[in-house]
Amino acid sequence: MIASLPMYDWPEERAAVDGLWAAIRDGLRDRGVAAPEGLHREVALWEAWRHPGLVLSQTCSLPYRTRLHGWVQLLGAFDLSLPGCPPGRYRSHLVTRADRDGGMADLAAGVLALNGFDSQSGWAAAATHVAAVGITFRRFLHTGSHRDSARAVADGRADVASIDAVTWRLVERHDPVVARALRIVDSTAPTPGLPLITACAQDAAPIRAALTEAPGRLPDGTRAHLGLEGFVPLDPADYLSVPTPPTPSQDMPTKQAAPMLSAGLPAI
Repeated sequence: MIASLPMYDWPEERAAVDGLWAAIRDGLRDRGVAAPEGLHREVALWEAWRHPGLVLSQTCSLPYRTRLHGWVQLLGAFDLSLPGCPPGRYRSHLVTRADRDGGMADLAAGVLALNGFDSQSGWAAAATHVAAVGITFRRFLHTGSHRDSARAVADGRADVASIDAVTWRLVERHDPVVARALRIVDSTAPTPGLPLITACAQDAAPIRAALTEAPGRLPDGTRAHLGLEGFVPLDPADYLSVPTPPTPSQDMPTKQAAPMLSAGLPAI
């Protein structure tokens, strides 16, 4: 059996993430659900998500609706108290350098830094947002993580990035120099938050109950640090209804970012 909560598991956040898992784990064990003592950070994302012994993990809604739906059970999403978002939803902020003028029409002609084309917040949300006003991104810098996308825009290697609101909160907390170098140009419409999933063989009911109870088990300081208001059960239809833009064709240039200290962070 394995468990992981990889999507906001920055090194600086590990104590809080471990505390959250401990609260969930204890709730699971109280309900007779076998749960590992700690999170399995050494297991690759896709290996964890499709592991037959998966107790709990967190994925991104684009991989969920394109590759994981039908292979895993959806549980719901955390409510992370994001301004402008209903409970259990999140959004992305489109950011550029603070000293650069212009709106999205100007920026879209430049380079979009993105964690990956398998990211809802870094790619799909941004592409859908600008498509509504007839704009298409055509040049890309593949960074591998939101944190590195923000840094790429801040240091001028890219013109714009789409950073999910929780990660933006972490950038402001842990990379304040980068945050001050950037400004939010626009924000996307809210969509369902990062899906919490379990293996198909698991009984989902006690896991949802443990997730619902977990925030109340946390010390107030840890809960406030995570911005964790609660857990929201969601249905597959909530995610499957989100638009999936086409992946750019091979004639659109994509550069590979140089390795950075945070390159090991997952694409979200």
